[in-house]
Amino acid sequence: MIDGSFACLPRLLAMKTIIFEEPKKIVTTTTQPPAAPGPGQAQVRTHRVGVCGTDIGGYLGKFPFFKYPRIPGHELGVEVVAVGEGVTNVKVGDKCSVEPYMDCGPNCYPCRKGNTNCCTTLEVIGVMCDGGLRERFSIRADKLHVGNALRYEQLALVETLAIGCHAVDRAAVQAGEDVLIIGAGPIGLSALEFAKVNGARIAVIDLSQDRLDFCKQTYGITCGIIPQQDGSEMQQVLDFTHGDGFSVVIDATGHHGSMSNAMKYNAATGRLVYVGITKQDLVFPHVAIHKPEVTILPSRNALPKDFPYIIDLIEKGTIDTDPWITRRMPFEQVESKFAELVTPATGAIKTVIEMD
Repeated sequence: MIDGSFACLPRLLAMKTIIFEEPKKIVTTTTQPPAAPGPGQAQVRTHRVGVCGTDIGGYLGKFPFFKYPRIPGHELGVEVVAVGEGVTNVKVGDKCSVEPYMDCGPNCYPCRKGNTNCCTTLEVIGVMCDGGLRERFSIRADKLHVGNALRYEQLALVETLAIGCHAVDRAAVQAGEDVLIIGAGPIGLSALEFAKVNGARIAVIDLSQDRLDFCKQTYGITCGIIPQQDGSEMQQVLDFTHGDGFSVVIDATGHHGSMSNAMKYNAATGRLVYVGITKQDLVFPHVAIHKPEVTILPSRNALPKDFPYIIDLIEKGTIDTDPWITRRMPFEQVESKFAELVTPATGAIKTVIEMD
């Protein structure tokens, strides 16, 4: 029983649903539809679901906050089908992106400060509580962000972009600054997008030449670096930054080895943002941060303000999500094909699951 929430609902109009029962075990099943939305809630129909590293980590059993069994899905393009009492920000028929971070509101210290992404009781749908890889579900209406001019697959990518937007905000990236993105997966690319919007000079490190080629072809990134075990890539770093190192380094790998060594690319007094997450310890000598006064900035989730900002940028054409979507997967293939997404050889950047 997922969340113990379906037992009392009428057994009518069962919905197609994906469940991660345990690591590496996916089940296609049906669940009962949600009850009518209560005050402040909306019921939505899922059209598109983006697959991200969190979903893959959950599938593999490697993501630290994932709880089983779980209906995954937090990158969502949805349609409002019903609204509860007091809801004014959305109406039936609206196309929306979902802000999947269920915070407590004004009850804890970070929420009172406006840092709802760090709520002390935060639950992310599709990770700690059930998500959107099902036909319909109910959610707090304030977590829906309208984007009627966008396609559902564009709306499903807003949350990924929001992660990068928040990371770049954490770094306070300024025009003309030298910024290094480590890891050219979807989160790294989302950080790249906003470093670019802010006018930074950008270089990218990745182990995959194909991903570096994508960055060059799509974003005009001329400095793509493959790290070497002997550290010889440092010459490329110094050449690009005129001998200084990067004022901002954003590590989006989620790999403890990369994260432990990322600060070597920083200029003195630079900022290092960890937007990837790992279960393992990070190990580095204190002098590596003390001597150059490197500032370390973890970046978690995103803020409500990021979602309408990103929707507006996509509507204006400032951000183009189309090159990101390298695979579209029908719902019916998720159980049998999801394991393919774990393999880097597929070359996938972003897979979008089509619910209809």
